[in-house]
Amino acid sequence: MNVSEGSTVTYFVLLGFPGPWKIQIILFSLILLLYMITLTGNMAIICAVRWNQQLHTPMYMFLANFSFLEIWYVTCTVPNMLVNSLSKTKTISFTGCFTQFYFFFSLGTTECFFLCAMAYDRYLAICYPLHYPSIMTRQFCSILMSLCWIIGFSAHLIPIFFISQLSFCGPNIIDHFLCDVDPLIALSCTPTHIIRHVFYSISTLIIILTGLYILGSYALELRAVLQVPSSDGRQKAFSTCGSHLLVVSLFYGTIMVMYVSPTSGNSVDMNKIITLIYSVVTPALNPFIYSLRNKDMKYALHHVFFGNSIMQNL
Repeated sequence: MNVSEGSTVTYFVLLGFPGPWKIQIILFSLILLLYMITLTGNMAIICAVRWNQQLHTPMYMFLANFSFLEIWYVTCTVPNMLVNSLSKTKTISFTGCFTQFYFFFSLGTTECFFLCAMAYDRYLAICYPLHYPSIMTRQFCSILMSLCWIIGFSAHLIPIFFISQLSFCGPNIIDHFLCDVDPLIALSCTPTHIIRHVFYSISTLIIILTGLYILGSYALELRAVLQVPSSDGRQKAFSTCGSHLLVVSLFYGTIMVMYVSPTSGNSVDMNKIITLIYSVVTPALNPFIYSLRNKDMKYALHHVFFGNSIMQNL
């Protein structure tokens, strides 16, 4: 599988999670189940927002776009992971590897900015409820969502392009289940210190700034909620933000371990597990987190899955 020294790499070998055939079957089944849950749950949210007029509000527009993002986020890595788990060759082309690399980080960055936009939406709704309708209009909501996509797909474009221009002359084996930055840079035959530093600087800056913004917005929201005189009002406000904060904790907790704190002390297997959590497990949990804590969304999802006849009997 190794490429001889001096030749040019045309494909990579993704080792994934090596193990006996039975373990591969179990892993394939679990990842496939999580993938189907992610697709079904997020598609249901998109359909619920699309078909229910009551959900045509900025908060649910953000949620529908976030669900659309999650579908593509898992799809850029999981299908290849499933194929490789049952394959003997476990190969991915050079172009396919860097395409996956670009979309994986671009969609992940877009998710960071979407979580910021959703936090801003909740901040306006809780801290400035009277001004919320005039500020968070559909047009402004659309502008924010467009900016999330544009910035997300632009942030890592230049460093990933330069990484793809490095010389890869062998070996070509990546001890991971996807094309990540450290395994790729480790295989380069040319010096990569500056490119690696630039890539991690951009990632760290995005993660810290968006994370601090989200924490700051929630601190202001918490102060506003505590000033609400009625317990019902406080409970409703906490419920509105609780699901979002849980998603943020799951996502940021894992990506900070990978791309902010030094990962050289972590084992390869530990890095794989952490990546698996934020790239596969968390997207599968998000639909449940949002729907189970939101009465309007639960009502709309019942309508999507069961139709009007069931709804009339609820």
